[in-house]
Amino acid sequence: MGSSKIKNVVFDIGNVLVRWGPSEIVRLTFGDAKATEELAKSIFQSEIWLDLNKGLISEADAKSQYQSSLGLDEFECERLFYYVKQTQILIFGSVDLLKRVKAAGYNVYALTDNVHEIVSHLKHEYTFWSLFDGTTVSADLGVLKPQPEIYHALLTQNQIEASETVFIDDMPYNVVGAEACGISAIQFENAAQCEDDLKSLGLSF
Repeated sequence: MGSSKIKNVVFDIGNVLVRWGPSEIVRLTFGDAKATEELAKSIFQSEIWLDLNKGLISEADAKSQYQSSLGLDEFECERLFYYVKQTQILIFGSVDLLKRVKAAGYNVYALTDNVHEIVSHLKHEYTFWSLFDGTTVSADLGVLKPQPEIYHALLTQNQIEASETVFIDDMPYNVVGAEACGISAIQFENAAQCEDDLKSLGLSF
């Protein structure tokens, strides 16, 4: 470890460690419809998806509600959630970055807005989940980023100090939310940029 005050590095999951592409999921599920963006919003920015991320409903509940609210059929819902999971491929360089940060002696954690069934899939499909010293998942808490409660839960659950922690997320408002709670934060673009930004904070790995 270097001379930085940072001891803890916290990773978001979607679009930091694995790809998350709602429009891509919709195109794969329904074809190249003209209304791809609108349909993606109606699915992934809906109360149904938010409730799923908060752990208030199950994937099966969500499928049923999408059939009722959007007129999707059972097969379309099965295909949708197949692609929700199967499109979450590893982002180039990110797991290697996670491993090198951990090997250098920093504590590594996950903070993610995520669904129970997706987390189970990622644990089964990839090996990176076991690298974390702790994980804070929205579906376990019923709150989402950038609500301050989820950042406080991260700190409390893992008994870590905000001033000794940096959070990596692809969304600017989640970065701002972390900073509002006293946590240093980096907006992720790619693994090389993220590594440079971590080192600019004084981390050594």
